[in-house]
Amino acid sequence: MQITTHEITMPNRSIRTRASGAALRLLCCLIALLLASQTIAKPNIIVIITDDQGYGDFGITGNSVLDTPNLDRFAMQSTRFDRFYVSPVCTPTRASLMTGRYHQRTGAVDTWKGRSMMRAGELTLAEALRDRGYATGIFGKWHLGDCYPFRAMDQGFEYSIVHRGGGLGQPSEPIENNRRYTDPILFRNGEQVQTKGYCTDVYFDEAIGYIEKQAKADRPFFAYIATNAPHGPYHDVPDKLYRKYKKKDLTPILLGNDKDADRVARVFAMVENIDQNIGRLMSSLKRLGLDDNTLVLFMLDNGPNTERYVGAMRGMKSQVHEGGVRSPLFMRWPGRIEPRQRIRQAAAHIDLMPTLLDAAGSGAPEGVEFDGRSLMPLIEGRAGVDWPERAIVLQAHRGTSGEKFHHCTVIRGRWKMVRPSGFHHESSKDDTPFELYDLFADPREENNRANGEPEVLEQLKRAYLDWFADVVPEEHIPQRIIVGTEHEPTTVLTRQDWHPTGGGSWGKTGEWLLSSEAAYRGRATLLLHKPVEKDLPVELMIGSKRVPGTLKKGQARLSFDNVSFPAGDFDLSATIGQGGQAFGPWHVELTCE
Repeated sequence: MQITTHEITMPNRSIRTRASGAALRLLCCLIALLLASQTIAKPNIIVIITDDQGYGDFGITGNSVLDTPNLDRFAMQSTRFDRFYVSPVCTPTRASLMTGRYHQRTGAVDTWKGRSMMRAGELTLAEALRDRGYATGIFGKWHLGDCYPFRAMDQGFEYSIVHRGGGLGQPSEPIENNRRYTDPILFRNGEQVQTKGYCTDVYFDEAIGYIEKQAKADRPFFAYIATNAPHGPYHDVPDKLYRKYKKKDLTPILLGNDKDADRVARVFAMVENIDQNIGRLMSSLKRLGLDDNTLVLFMLDNGPNTERYVGAMRGMKSQVHEGGVRSPLFMRWPGRIEPRQRIRQAAAHIDLMPTLLDAAGSGAPEGVEFDGRSLMPLIEGRAGVDWPERAIVLQAHRGTSGEKFHHCTVIRGRWKMVRPSGFHHESSKDDTPFELYDLFADPREENNRANGEPEVLEQLKRAYLDWFADVVPEEHIPQRIIVGTEHEPTTVLTRQDWHPTGGGSWGKTGEWLLSSEAAYRGRATLLLHKPVEKDLPVELMIGSKRVPGTLKKGQARLSFDNVSFPAGDFDLSATIGQGGQAFGPWHVELTCE
């Protein structure tokens, strides 16, 4: 029998072996089966998204002050998209990430005032992956609805530990949390829990524990780690890191905006804390033997929360210039994706769901139409990949409905049309001119070519109008919270989701839009942020029914027992006091009896 020496190449290594022809054929068959099983195995997926971090808040993007060694290393091990776009504010980005569709289709059109609840009928990335056998967990910020049927736990996440609303320190959190980032009150699978530690540390602790559990069960997982840092408020940050950046010269980052020096020091403390947790996460994947078959994606939700360094661009959160809508996108998957690869084609948040489903070995679920497309052919350099130029449209502003050409941008190839009419305006300023930039020659968007390239401008306007006609509904139908169900026996209504009827940024008074499948009786409890200083009349309105009451001096809560709730759609409001001094409760608890 002839014995020969052969070299067999496998991913990341070669094997030299001495075997007979028959034995070699058997060995090759075994190796082929092994490789096939590796190909068929579903990859684990981790998506990390931070809140209000900017494109320039990394060492690898040129920040000379901020220390992000773990993120920089992660980026060098990843495929990087140089032109990745997100919405100018957070809820729209998160809706597009979760659905692969423009947020205008999903009902999540704003960040507050009852406009940030994503339509329950949308198929989410978590639902699609769960239906393919994945364990699904979310850790941190959801911001697409706090009540049934909009909660993360209703939308495909088997395990959730989240805060309410847009962040800690906002009117949606439990009053007793008192705006804490350290030892925050969170919600685990819908139940209020007291946690221990800084909020970002808690999210990563929970995620790592969840990953360890799935590894033991040999189940593929999708972990969505969504920090609320470095979003404000800025009073509660890692103290040691804050003192570090308070001592540093931040001049290169501040762009002359010295009044924000203390705030930026606090932001950088939160960002370095995120970086430390990225290091812990990656070490855990290696320790668990999950490194090669885990796709980890890192991105931002919008531009930075102050006017500061954003690389070669300009702009910040809520703006539609590049600094407000550009995010790094790092994708690391050692078993399949080449590191240090740079991709220059434009991509956006709408592409992530189709990309991750493609990576998991499946396409779009039946009946679902994505606005985005899978990026895997670009990432893997698939032979003959057809990547036609397309228009990416981003539009977000306050209000319940999209207004044509209001605070929007269109990116196609090297050209970008911008009409920055103001995120905080519900209606467009008619005198806001159109801007046109050649991003390849002018990344800072300083040389407006609108007058010099009228044909290009018109082409992008037409692309926008086609998009608007397809994507933006003629009438915005607000989402209604469903009450009186076994899915949520006690529903907590907060100012995050009310529709304001009075003044103030969040509204001094407001109403919640509700629905019930059947009439029922229950209890309504009004919670105030602090006790009243004198007796005040209270009027609870449930649909057209008025229920009067009185808040006594020193009270901060009032319950109405055995009240009836109608079947179908109805509105609920509560007014405390009278006339110009009237105000609404902080929260209302509705409980079935």
